[in-house]
Amino acid sequence: MTIQAVMFDFSGTLFRLEQDESWLADLTDHDGDPLDVEAQAELMRRMTAPVTQTVQFDDEHRHAWENRDLDPALHHKIYLEVLRQSGVPRVEQAKALYDRLIDPAEWNPYPDTGPALKALNERGVRVGVLSNIAFDIRPAFGAHGFDAYVDEFVLSFEVGAIKPDPAIFRLLLDRLGAAPEHTLMIGDSEEADGGARELGCAFALVEPLPTTERPDALLAALREHSLL
Repeated sequence: MTIQAVMFDFSGTLFRLEQDESWLADLTDHDGDPLDVEAQAELMRRMTAPVTQTVQFDDEHRHAWENRDLDPALHHKIYLEVLRQSGVPRVEQAKALYDRLIDPAEWNPYPDTGPALKALNERGVRVGVLSNIAFDIRPAFGAHGFDAYVDEFVLSFEVGAIKPDPAIFRLLLDRLGAAPEHTLMIGDSEEADGGARELGCAFALVEPLPTTERPDALLAALREHSLL
């Protein structure tokens, strides 16, 4: 099967949010004590978990969690609640950390993101980025010059649908002018990104590891589908 288009997830696939020590250095818990290393690591995991609900919510916050990637206001609301339940009770600290989460400049590309996108562009393969997200990620690509290799961005908060809803995959396929049977979806979530298979797309799973621990998973996925 000839692949003529590739759709990529964003978080944990092309880019990853990775804090530096200064982000969490001044955070304090309910008793005013600094968060220890384990607490800091768990905090970041909860902020970047793509699908899994990591804390317990009442009905109001459950609605916000389920719709967070459709509405920036709900995204803000629920992540402040996640931070509060995760040991960051001071609102000003939680807001400062949340601002890091939604700042595209804070997201790091995987080592092979640029090479993979460039290789596809040079082969004439159409490229789309499809993300469940509540803020504009295009500046992250522009900062590295990767935007030149992406034909279409479909972001959930802009289009009113979230993966694995077939509608959001179909929208990107239409914008790319690609048939599903000639399209590959690459992502880090079997549940969300793997939904592309329902339409007949091929799917490659990558692990959302730290960028220093995953040097070439994207290139490997392209090779497996004869795109390199």
